[in-house]
Amino acid sequence: MYKHVVITGGAGFVGSNLTLEMAKRYPEAQLTVIDDFRSGDFKNLEGYKGDIIAADVSSINLKHYFGGKKVDLVFHLASITDTTDHNQFRQVHDNVESWRNLLDYFAGRKTRLVYASSAATYGIAAGINRIEQTPKPANVYAFSKVQLDNLARAWAEENKTQTVVGLKYFNVYGPRESHKGAAASMMIQLARQMRRGEHPRIFKDGEQKRDFVYVKDIVTCTILAARARASGVYNAGSGVPRTFNDIIANLNRVLKTDLPPFYIDNPHVHYQPHTEADLTATTAALRYKPKYTLETGIDDYFASGFLE
Repeated sequence: MYKHVVITGGAGFVGSNLTLEMAKRYPEAQLTVIDDFRSGDFKNLEGYKGDIIAADVSSINLKHYFGGKKVDLVFHLASITDTTDHNQFRQVHDNVESWRNLLDYFAGRKTRLVYASSAATYGIAAGINRIEQTPKPANVYAFSKVQLDNLARAWAEENKTQTVVGLKYFNVYGPRESHKGAAASMMIQLARQMRRGEHPRIFKDGEQKRDFVYVKDIVTCTILAARARASGVYNAGSGVPRTFNDIIANLNRVLKTDLPPFYIDNPHVHYQPHTEADLTATTAALRYKPKYTLETGIDDYFASGFLE
């Protein structure tokens, strides 16, 4: 189906899982990863046999690498993913100009584009997150992702023969995230504490809910987005919010430990008590249905050997 696929951010968490899955599903396709390795890790691409371009997507000369070559599909996952990086110029410049560079170059080339937006664009409003909500970014990272959505919509209007699809990733967890350190998911953060024999630390009273989604479901959703019949922006989550207490109960189960949580005060005034992806539009447009529950996702994560 695909002869040449480009994956930006392919050495990162979601990007590496996507790259390896694409290699498995489309062994005859040429894959090209573009990554500057600021938030990726070469170890994530163990076994990968495709091409790798070490470059910043915001400034790469795409014509130099792809001029005269047909690219069927671009997955754009490259981004500054550290939401605690509050340097407004760096966040907005790198995230937005990377996307603009790709859109400008691939316009009129019949290339399909899929990009990673974020549930952070919804802001701190609690409850079910619906795609038609007005964006309310609470930090500059989320603001930059809103701009990606805006650019994509304008580009889709100008390039009606091409398809561009954005996915608002929710709380993704799974293999190949350990390099993210403090920015990694709560699954691995809490598991590391528990492996050390420590009581896992969470905010009182642990009943806050998040839409935790396993990376294999996110990869499936992202690949499905490449087949979309029309341009659009969709939620990518599990659709089922779960509590932090649920995480600890399941980690105790797979780790064979018995460590109750240690509750600490929450210093964040605007902390979200509840996030939940409304998947109505995603299911209708992309035929996406999550396969993994929190339980089966943690089971698979543990079985992979990466949950350590």
